[in-house]
Amino acid sequence: MPKPFLHAIRITAASVMSACLVLPGSAHAGAVTGNATEWTQLLNNAELVGLTGQSAEQIQNQITQITQLSEQIQNQIRIYENMLQNTLQLPDHVWGQVESDLMALQNLVNQGEGIAFAMGNIDDVLKQRFESFAEFETGLANGEDFSSSYQSWSDTNRETISATLRAAGLTADQFASEEATMSQLRSMSQSSVGQMQALQVGHQIAAQQVAQTQKLRGLVSQQITMMATWHQSEQAAKDLAQTRREDFFNSNAPSTSGGQVMEPRW
Repeated sequence: MPKPFLHAIRITAASVMSACLVLPGSAHAGAVTGNATEWTQLLNNAELVGLTGQSAEQIQNQITQITQLSEQIQNQIRIYENMLQNTLQLPDHVWGQVESDLMALQNLVNQGEGIAFAMGNIDDVLKQRFESFAEFETGLANGEDFSSSYQSWSDTNRETISATLRAAGLTADQFASEEATMSQLRSMSQSSVGQMQALQVGHQIAAQQVAQTQKLRGLVSQQITMMATWHQSEQAAKDLAQTRREDFFNSNAPSTSGGQVMEPRW
């Protein structure tokens, strides 16, 4: 895979993920549009064709890490819940760890959303630049493309988080940014009821992220496989066209022997 592409995909991940907000109610698409435009301009057609190999493996590894870290946070929150059941209230130093874990969970949600947005953008750019890719993708089930599948995944993810917050009497706005999240957690830390509520919400969101990132991994795997198949078919078509051109010119080349000697006549 070309090194410029690997560099560009790293820029993609960094810029998109840093721009995404975590929870529903954020201007998700608007927040990342500028970055998406910037990184797509870094890729020329040849680099876009190379959307397989090491970069794809890196994305899959990142999704695996998100899943594993979400599971770890889920288990840690369960420990906090058990501690709170045995005490009137978690002490400040323990609650500080809770806040750190919940902010880490927020970041993991960000990363999943960023990957979905980036991969959906890759799908859009390929369809815009390569007519053959757009035609190839029409073979997907239910006539869906990957861009819409990632959007559906993202919508479901955020709606699920919203439902979890509403069930706890909270709103997405209270967790729409790092500052708002920290402010809300400090408020909830003032009572054992508030602490338990925050832990229960965090536990449910962590569990949801484990399930959602598994679905995201499946989408990315399917997309990577399809892009690799398309790339192979494109290369095979180019090789065949080249062979035919060579055969044509070789078979129609003028003979250089056995003919009349060319010499001036006057």
